[in-house]
Amino acid sequence: MLDPSSSEEESDEILEEESGKEALGSAAPGARLSPSRTSEGSAGGAGLGGAGAAAGAGGGGGAGAAGGAAGGLQPGSRAGGGRPSSPSPSVVSEKEKEELERLQKEEEERKKRLQLYVFVMRCIAYPFNAKQPTDMARRQQKISKQQLQTVKDRFQAFLNGETQIVADEAFMNAVQSYYEVFLKSDRVARMVQSGGCSANDSREVFKKHIEKRVRSLPEIDGLSKETVLSSWMAKFDAIYRGEEDPRKQQARMTASAASELILSKEQLYEMFQNILGIKKFEHQLLYNACQLDNPDEQAAQIRRELDGRLQMADQIARERKFPKFVSKEMENMYIEELKSSVNLLMANLESMPVSKGGEFKLQKLKRSHNASIIDMGEESENQLSKSDVVLSFSLEVVIMEVQGLKSLAPNRIVYCTMEVEGGEKLQTDQAEASKPTWGTQGDFSTTHALPAVKVKLFTESTGVLALEDKELGRVILHPTPNSPKQSEWHKMTVSKNCPDQDLKIKLAVRMDKPQNMKHSGYLWAIGKNVWKRWKKRFFVLVQVSQYTFAMCSYREKKAEPQELLQLDGYTVDYTDPQPGLEGGRAFFNAVKEGDTVIFASDDEQDRILWVQAMYRATGQSHKPVPPTQVQKLNAKGGNVPQLDAPISQFYADRAQKHGMDEFISSNPCNFDHASLFEMVQRLTLDHRLNDSYSCLGWFSPGQVFVLDEYCARNGVRGCHRHLCYLRDLLERAENGAMIDPTLLHYSFAFCASHVHGNRPDGIGTVTVEEKERFEEIKERLRVLLENQITHFRYCFPFGRPEGALKATLSLLERVLMKDIVTPVPQEEVKTVIRKCLEQAALVNYSRLSEYAKIEENVGRLITPAKKLEDTIRLAELVIEVLQQNEEHHAEPHVDKGEAFAWWSDLMVEHAETFLSLFAVDMDAALEVQPPDTWDSFPLFQLLNDFLRTDYNLCNGKFHKHLQDLFAPLVVRYVDLMESSIAQSIHRGFERESWEPVKSLTSNLPNVNLPNVNLPKVPNLPVPNIPLGIPQMPTFSAPSWMAAIYDADNGSGTSEDLFWKLDALQTFIRDLHWPEEEFGKHLEQRLKLMASDMIESCVKRTRIAFEVKLQKTSRSTDFRVPQSICTMFNVMVDAKAQSTKLCSMEMGQEHQYHSKIDELIEETVKEMITLLVAKFVTILEGVLAKLSRYDEGTLFSSFLSFTVKAASKYVDVPKPGMDVADAYVTFVRHSQDVLRDKVNEEMYIERLFDQWYNSSMNVICTWLTDRMDLQLHIYQLKTLIRMVKKTYRDFRLQGVLDSTLNSKTYETIRNRLTVEEATASVSEGGGLQGISMKDSDEEDEEDD
Repeated sequence: MLDPSSSEEESDEILEEESGKEALGSAAPGARLSPSRTSEGSAGGAGLGGAGAAAGAGGGGGAGAAGGAAGGLQPGSRAGGGRPSSPSPSVVSEKEKEELERLQKEEEERKKRLQLYVFVMRCIAYPFNAKQPTDMARRQQKISKQQLQTVKDRFQAFLNGETQIVADEAFMNAVQSYYEVFLKSDRVARMVQSGGCSANDSREVFKKHIEKRVRSLPEIDGLSKETVLSSWMAKFDAIYRGEEDPRKQQARMTASAASELILSKEQLYEMFQNILGIKKFEHQLLYNACQLDNPDEQAAQIRRELDGRLQMADQIARERKFPKFVSKEMENMYIEELKSSVNLLMANLESMPVSKGGEFKLQKLKRSHNASIIDMGEESENQLSKSDVVLSFSLEVVIMEVQGLKSLAPNRIVYCTMEVEGGEKLQTDQAEASKPTWGTQGDFSTTHALPAVKVKLFTESTGVLALEDKELGRVILHPTPNSPKQSEWHKMTVSKNCPDQDLKIKLAVRMDKPQNMKHSGYLWAIGKNVWKRWKKRFFVLVQVSQYTFAMCSYREKKAEPQELLQLDGYTVDYTDPQPGLEGGRAFFNAVKEGDTVIFASDDEQDRILWVQAMYRATGQSHKPVPPTQVQKLNAKGGNVPQLDAPISQFYADRAQKHGMDEFISSNPCNFDHASLFEMVQRLTLDHRLNDSYSCLGWFSPGQVFVLDEYCARNGVRGCHRHLCYLRDLLERAENGAMIDPTLLHYSFAFCASHVHGNRPDGIGTVTVEEKERFEEIKERLRVLLENQITHFRYCFPFGRPEGALKATLSLLERVLMKDIVTPVPQEEVKTVIRKCLEQAALVNYSRLSEYAKIEENVGRLITPAKKLEDTIRLAELVIEVLQQNEEHHAEPHVDKGEAFAWWSDLMVEHAETFLSLFAVDMDAALEVQPPDTWDSFPLFQLLNDFLRTDYNLCNGKFHKHLQDLFAPLVVRYVDLMESSIAQSIHRGFERESWEPVKSLTSNLPNVNLPNVNLPKVPNLPVPNIPLGIPQMPTFSAPSWMAAIYDADNGSGTSEDLFWKLDALQTFIRDLHWPEEEFGKHLEQRLKLMASDMIESCVKRTRIAFEVKLQKTSRSTDFRVPQSICTMFNVMVDAKAQSTKLCSMEMGQEHQYHSKIDELIEETVKEMITLLVAKFVTILEGVLAKLSRYDEGTLFSSFLSFTVKAASKYVDVPKPGMDVADAYVTFVRHSQDVLRDKVNEEMYIERLFDQWYNSSMNVICTWLTDRMDLQLHIYQLKTLIRMVKKTYRDFRLQGVLDSTLNSKTYETIRNRLTVEEATASVSEGGGLQGISMKDSDEEDEEDD
């Protein structure tokens, strides 16, 4: 407890003495004047002085005032310095009147708050109904605007790479998205402003934000998704915390969490000082004067209050001054409820621990002073007996030293014994007579109120026959709890023959007061039924229970009282000295109807203490005023306290001096506690909403405790409490504060239950005011809830607070109920919420449209392209909103079987309504687009990709509208592309050079390659494709196009065709047309188109192939041109592309693919046949040259003669070898070109097989025609060389042996072998090494 002479009070006194002297002279003693505001600088400051206050000093210009008993105030001078005479009221200006009225209002408000603080202090000091709850949900620290900005800066620094936190790309992307979507959101800023955003909310939103991302990451061996999730959360915490030391933060959070749970009394006092605007020195004055540190005084105050409430109930019953109830029958019930509530409080008070003594209890209603309630017969049954009063004392006896031992030898041993009458005996240590000091303590317990403590001094006997030690002296003490605690000297009683007659002993006896002993001491007393003789006795005021006290007189060495007086029904007061009673100086009495007991003490201070103790015990409403206090009013201003007054009286005098006595001594029963509680609850809520916690309207445990105690102690009706709470919460919610709907639901359910007679707190009476206020609150609450549902994105941003949306729906359902029993039909609830969500769609879309057009120049002419760009941007925002709704609001955290399973259906309807509003703007933007432009396709892809993956919105109303809007556009686009591609095929083949694409990739005439992997986002330039075809949307190039750069392919026209067909099909496929039938139709049409186009390409290539072959040479100079290989490659590509471009996914729809496949196969066969026919023609030309050497022809004879003749003179070259070599070179070159340039191995094998067979057949036929002729030597040599080389070359090209060694080849080989044998016999020179037999020399020669 603060010292009464503390610096704050001293400064208060000095300020009062200096500033209050002038006002004291002119003010009436009882007047309360406006205080000076200079001491604290606060409008809610305390008045300094019991009778008035001074004007503001130092030029402050404060409106000081002085007034009479009626409280009239006059304006002070504004010129500073002295105070002029007051002007007459007639000349007081309006402004000064307003100032005076303002000061008067402030003074009244200050008084009201001080009085309220007194009641609150008493609730804190001695609670007997409520406890601080320990099961309340822990509230998180809320984020302020500055903290939000700091968090934003920290995340921005992380994204800029300015932190030491290591992170991968996936985490960076998650943080970037969180930063853009959440931290920068205006809804989060509103949430912070409303006081409902905590660090935990930010963390939970991020956790939910990344869960889907982490789940979608590819699996990594040895690394679980939970590990990644926890790692990301740890990094998030590090970013959020910044450079702060986590240990300091943890310590700070621990301290704040503790203060949020349980508060000490000092913390509660300080909190409510802040709530009510009470200054520290005012608290000190009130605390000391109210004796809040004295539990006996507080318990007595409660007993007086409860008695007063019982009397008030009787008065209401007598005067019939009832509140207006909804039913007349409730009036009698109201009285019973009042008495029952007081009875309950008495029971609570009675259950408070008092002492270790008796368990005697009295019936609670017997505390009333109303005689009609007391049954005298029952009263006699509850009289105390002497055995009910049990006291237990503990004594400490400390023996220090002895003086006066002169006759004993210095080395003699002395010691002391100590005992309490009827108890055990204890002994000190031994000491020498020259230094008899001990300091030994003995502890005793006794039930005697006046015990006898015996202390004896002994010395050891030196005689041989001595049986006992010699007693030197003794002292007998009769301590009381009021006896001095310090050690004192006592003269010892010694025997007559003892030489040391002046023995003294220094000892201390401390007797502790038991808890149930409230006061004790010697009094003179006389009564009618007890203490019938005027005599001085030792009295003890004993508390048997909270409601039972007794005045007991004790004799020495007795455990039970000699006589006792049960104080029930007695009133104690000061009285004048009674004539004829000698003894005692200060008188007081205890009076009861038919009995009076007079007491007298020896001094004034003792009397005041006795009266105060008995005043607490009797529970009387009248507070005794000591005569000395009345006398002090006539003393010198009361500045010097009476020296014989107790410290409590000193504090009371100081409180009176500072004008606090009226608040302390006021009777709580005379106040309207309903309005006072309404005020303190409102102020407490303001304080709570402005503290550092995101409370959402929930009080802290300490605040709940004080408010609960106040309501119980002062009889505030529960319905009134919750109605006021609801009204205050609604006001805050309507002004933008975030209030937990669960809290609203709790209070509303309580009020609804009460108003409908369900007695949630046992109160069955319902006032008209309560019912009317409830209906008003109900309507306001309904409007608020509907507004919150309408603005659910802004009232519950990102699904925070958690579960608030579900709670709001539940509360709205409760509000819509007509009573507390009949549930409201679900359809009715759905109708209300559907209407709210329809309005929500308009609100959300309006805000979204406004946000999307923030950067738009209003005065600028908007082009169609700009309008489309804005629409696509708006579509992205629409999708983002719907995704957020789905993620945070679609499911109000309920299972399908629970109450609000239909909420998801309503949210789907809301989404459709929202999209229908967007559809208006989308339609308007598309209408102004020029015809045959395709820039709007990205808009369709953007919307359709979102809608088709949403189970609820897929093929919904808006989705179908989108399809209806774009279906004609897609059909028109396909029509134009078909025409364009057909046109490009026609023109391309007309001027086709049939060069391989590899040499043309840098300047393809008809292909403008698109950017690879362009995102489906608007505002990107679309490449223009020549030949007058419409613009094609951006898409990725086919993967097979990469082959253009590293291999020979088909012609430019064919590659252009295949690329366009693939691109068109890819584009249409990427549209992901949702309607199955139309999508199938599009696919079927494109496959058919591709089949037709490829068929046309194949046929044009076949025609060009034949034309090209016809123009080539027929001699061995023929070389296979590049264009021939290109045409083969066109077939290869056509076959490969037909598999992809012409085949349907459905099993039964392979007709397009099989048809074009057959055409390609037939065409390739024809092309191979044509090419082989060309090769055969060349071979036939070679054989035709050899035919000139046939036997019997003129040319043959002439040639033989000429060669023979010439060979005699010169070396004639081998005839026929040049022809064979030319043919072999032709074959080899053709084989190499085809093998190198044609990309399909199977075609090459078929070609070579057919070529080889055809060649062998031609040679065999040529030889068969000459079966009867012998071959010319040159014919033989040429054929042998051609056949052998052809055989070997085709074998090297991979022609199978089964083909090579055919019957035709065997026939040729046998014929040439026979001819070779014949020639070797007939020709002298032989074949010059040429033979059908294989030899190494010949191979070397070939090489």
